[in-house]
Amino acid sequence: MPLLIIGNKNYSSWSLRPWLLLRHFGIAFDEHLLPLDTAAFHEQIGRWSPSRRVPALHDDGLVLWDSLAICEYANERWLAGRGWPAALPARAQARAAAAEMHSGFAALRGQLPMNCRRQPDAYRWDAAADADIARVQQLWAWLREAHGDGGDFLCGGFGIVDAMFAPVAMRFIGYGVAMDDNAARYVDALCALPAMREWRAAAEAESARVVDTDAFVQA
Repeated sequence: MPLLIIGNKNYSSWSLRPWLLLRHFGIAFDEHLLPLDTAAFHEQIGRWSPSRRVPALHDDGLVLWDSLAICEYANERWLAGRGWPAALPARAQARAAAAEMHSGFAALRGQLPMNCRRQPDAYRWDAAADADIARVQQLWAWLREAHGDGGDFLCGGFGIVDAMFAPVAMRFIGYGVAMDDNAARYVDALCALPAMREWRAAAEAESARVVDTDAFVQA
């Protein structure tokens, strides 16, 4: 049985991505949660992940330690390519969008860290984060228009590109980000996924706190 090493479901955006993909497509796996920002994490993570970060996937002696690499592996190992769109243009541009998410949006990540339990308040971010938010919504609209085929997700059916953006949906909800109609419908579709509902319920049930992330609150 594959084993996925993850961080707290409330906070670990990188863990959410491959977890959501695997769960949505019904791939059986075990999970092992290491609580972030704890002595236990620092003591144990080296056993599981060569990068000392989560997530990490262990499968039949193979170890993978990057969210997008794990998704790509799952696509080849279990999904027979269903993780990406079937049409070449859509597949290529879905990969470009996933790569942009993987490597970009530093202001959005830094100023609006994922916290699934968070409720909107008076906290606000700067112009760099606003530019990232605008680019995300532009990208979502463009992909859905070009490749959505009337489906709920960016390129029709749920796939890797959607898993990569799922933590952004959690950020938009938790910080009360203003969304255009297209973005709001897309976030609603992500939140309606049974796997996403499962993740969010588990996040709500967690009692652990990461102080630095919970500090992003302004009364």
